[in-house]
Amino acid sequence: MDAKVLRRRKIHYTIRKKIAGSNQKPRLSVFRSNNDIYVQLIDDHDGKTLAAASSKDKDITAQKGTKTEKSKLVGAAIARKANELGISAAVFDRSGYLYHGRVKAVAEGAREGGLEF
Repeated sequence: MDAKVLRRRKIHYTIRKKIAGSNQKPRLSVFRSNNDIYVQLIDDHDGKTLAAASSKDKDITAQKGTKTEKSKLVGAAIARKANELGISAAVFDRSGYLYHGRVKAVAEGAREGGLEF
């Protein structure tokens, strides 16, 4: 495995020791691949994914724009789904990625959609 990936995983494990999501305040987990971005609202207490969104969703794929702009739309989509479930707050889990670029865009999109961190 690549040294960069191993370093990110170590950081991710350190972060996960400190944060956990509940039913009222789930964990907003971000995964970033080279082309797409995926987010999930996770209840760690029950071990269930409450909602998910990604840049592969039909309404987001149809949009034109950069990967960062699409990431912001993914953040807004997860906030909309959380709102439908009656969730207003979440714990942001950047999964070892730097809070910069696409990860930051997801967070900003979710905040603008009404989700609080």
